[in-house]
Amino acid sequence: MDLPQPFGATDATHYRPGSSVAVTRALPEETAIAMVYDGSTHAVMMATPADVEDFAMGFSLTEGIVTGTAQIASCDVIAHDKGIEAQMWLAEDRGAALAARRRSLAGPVGCGLCGIDSIEAAVRSLPSLSGMGPTLSVQEIAAATDSLRGWQPLHDRTRAVHAAGFLLPGQGVVLAREDVGRHNALDKLIGAMARQGINPSQGAIVLTSRVSTEMVQKCVMAGCAVLIAVSAPTLHALRLAEGAGLTLAAFARGEGFDLFCHPERLRAKVYDVA
Repeated sequence: MDLPQPFGATDATHYRPGSSVAVTRALPEETAIAMVYDGSTHAVMMATPADVEDFAMGFSLTEGIVTGTAQIASCDVIAHDKGIEAQMWLAEDRGAALAARRRSLAGPVGCGLCGIDSIEAAVRSLPSLSGMGPTLSVQEIAAATDSLRGWQPLHDRTRAVHAAGFLLPGQGVVLAREDVGRHNALDKLIGAMARQGINPSQGAIVLTSRVSTEMVQKCVMAGCAVLIAVSAPTLHALRLAEGAGLTLAAFARGEGFDLFCHPERLRAKVYDVA
């Protein structure tokens, strides 16, 4: 069976005061995608049915199920009537990692911690990124989300999906992935980078969303030391970023941004003249 298309057209009626008109809208598809390891389903998420292998790899890395691409011996993407399975076979015994991060995520998109069965798993300790990462100019960070706009064809069609991109100093965004779920878009990006041999520590991750706890966790687990977002972080996400050595810039919208922690990766000091 073929995979579903990531979007489809549907008819609607557009109303304004005193008038109405028939329109055709492109809407993103949403499909249940199961992460299956060694024959057992580990998680099910509602996601856009595109870049499924990238999604599977990124989820496996950011959840700590594997620590490198070589630990997944194979990945088969199988479409069924009611969803998609990413069937992965692990190259070595990763049972301890699976037990530590058991999840059951079937449900609406946008909730990154649904089904975690302990508080300890939700607030897991993170590795330190101190001494890692690139230096970026103020101009590069301010322009990051504008640079990402050119990598969002599904958003241009549907106006209903998030994107995550990877920015390299001096080059702008060089890779991006989209999904109806912001966590899924980030996992897809991290998986695509791993499969293409792109080192996350050399650049910055750029998001079209707010920065929640799990978005920080995923960036740190991937080894990326700079996170740039169009919207705000939560206080707990900021505390995690500070502790892990992650440079966090938010409200990045063309002309400027707010830098919340770890300014040492800013290439030039900017003085407050207010």
